[in-house]
Amino acid sequence: MTDDDRTPSPAAPPAGGPTTDAAVTPGTVGGGRRRRVRSVTATVLAAALVLVALIAPTDVNDLTPAAFLRIPVEGLVAVALLLVLPPRPRRIVAMALGALLGLVLVLKLADLGFSTVLDRPFDLIADWAFLAAGAEFLAESYGRAAQVGAVAVAVVAVVAVPVLVTLSMRRLARLLGDHRLVSARTAAAFAAAWVVCAVLGAQVVPGLPVAADTVATGVWDRTRQVNAGLHDQERLDDQLAGDPFAGTPGDQLLTGLRGKDVLVAFVESYGRVAVEDPELAGEVDAALDEGTRQLAAAGYGSRSAFLTSSTTGGGSWLAHATLMSGIRADNQLRYTNLVRSDRLTLNGAFKRAGWRTSLVMPALTRAWPEADFFAPDRVYGAEDLGYRGPTFSFSSPPDQFTLEAFQRAERKPGHAPVMAEIPLLSSHIPWSPVPKLVDWDDLGDGSVFTGTNRAARADEGTRRAYRNSVVYSLRTLVSYVQRYGDENLVLVFLGDHQPARAITGEGAGKDVPITVVAKDPAVLDQISGWGWQDGLNPDPDAPVWPMESFRDRFLRAFGPQSRTHS
Repeated sequence: MTDDDRTPSPAAPPAGGPTTDAAVTPGTVGGGRRRRVRSVTATVLAAALVLVALIAPTDVNDLTPAAFLRIPVEGLVAVALLLVLPPRPRRIVAMALGALLGLVLVLKLADLGFSTVLDRPFDLIADWAFLAAGAEFLAESYGRAAQVGAVAVAVVAVVAVPVLVTLSMRRLARLLGDHRLVSARTAAAFAAAWVVCAVLGAQVVPGLPVAADTVATGVWDRTRQVNAGLHDQERLDDQLAGDPFAGTPGDQLLTGLRGKDVLVAFVESYGRVAVEDPELAGEVDAALDEGTRQLAAAGYGSRSAFLTSSTTGGGSWLAHATLMSGIRADNQLRYTNLVRSDRLTLNGAFKRAGWRTSLVMPALTRAWPEADFFAPDRVYGAEDLGYRGPTFSFSSPPDQFTLEAFQRAERKPGHAPVMAEIPLLSSHIPWSPVPKLVDWDDLGDGSVFTGTNRAARADEGTRRAYRNSVVYSLRTLVSYVQRYGDENLVLVFLGDHQPARAITGEGAGKDVPITVVAKDPAVLDQISGWGWQDGLNPDPDAPVWPMESFRDRFLRAFGPQSRTHS
């Protein structure tokens, strides 16, 4: 007789009648099956979440299913560690690893968001201000409800993701302890596969090795990033100490522009893509070429090239500070340190040389102490412009009204020479609806635009809406020069940065067009040595300068020797 013969089957009914054991009733059997299914499902989801945290890419362009066909070396190391630990230490270590991995996943999610908009990863030291700027943008463009909802989702994600990853690691650690032999053999097989893939350089997705070490690499990159942020002030001090114009007397600055009104207009999101992308350039180039002909007919000349901005997709204030200061401000920490310094800005050089200086800020709705860095005699915020019409993109007035308000306030008959910095925001995302050019005499307080901002938003956020908004801003600038230009007007207009990656595509770079317009030929003669191209529309072979180089080149071109040395 075998052991099986001697041991009664637990499923067999006892002698004398049917069983009454609840463990074998149909309902109990079904409940046990459901519990097993739930347990298996929870384990699979836990493993998937941990895998995502380990190998998820940080660039949105790499976010494809194939990107997850990789073997994370950190996961193999964690499995080996957990297998050799006793139960209690295993649980503690698993939860600690889960918490750290949860924070890694939160940072990866931030990287994905920043790569989508700004085409770069999140900076752990410098980028916290962008979160506030993003919330403000949502409120201005989509309303308070959108802002509150997005902030709530972000807060929940920051709390929930580490908790879920920690619980997942704890569950997987328990599974490893219950199946040590199978787990060890499986981990050994994957470790061998990792080594082979590492030696062969195997890749399913270009640039993403199958033998992954993304967590270790990410931690190393974050360490370097933090170290660079902590030493940014030292590097900035070195640059500030080498300013060749810091002590230049006012009577030796900008002598080639005496008596001129100089306007520096930043056209929001006006990037190289607008003049070169086949889907966008047709109408943008046509507007620029038409503007060149119109201005030439009125006696104006123009020269154009490209600058490489310090930012892309957003962060316009970084580009503004870069151009005006001659120091590259490519993150919020550098910007904050820079605007606290006594660096001579282009605005400040004009003020030192005797110009009245102004900042016209159509989206400024609160105190802005950083304005002092740009040495303005007057700052015009949103309320100061007197706009009473409907809001358009980014809740700002149309560019035409912004320029008209500046004209009324600063270029009255008999005014002193003025230098103004003016951001034009009609081409700010979401790029819809786009205002219409109206007769300058009809602008009034902006009420003329009532009803014109009710255009369908079907194109919002699309390439066509972007193109239309840029065309509007460019035509508005040309129209302003036609309307208010004279021998003493010098207009410098440029893009602050390229639009978001959804418009540019991958690898578009940071170049933006820049143009100088003047009626007095002596002004353009002084920059003849720059090699810039005639007209408003630079072609792909036009010169490309770093944006931070513009201040020094401009001051040299229009300095005391400007008429003989450009």
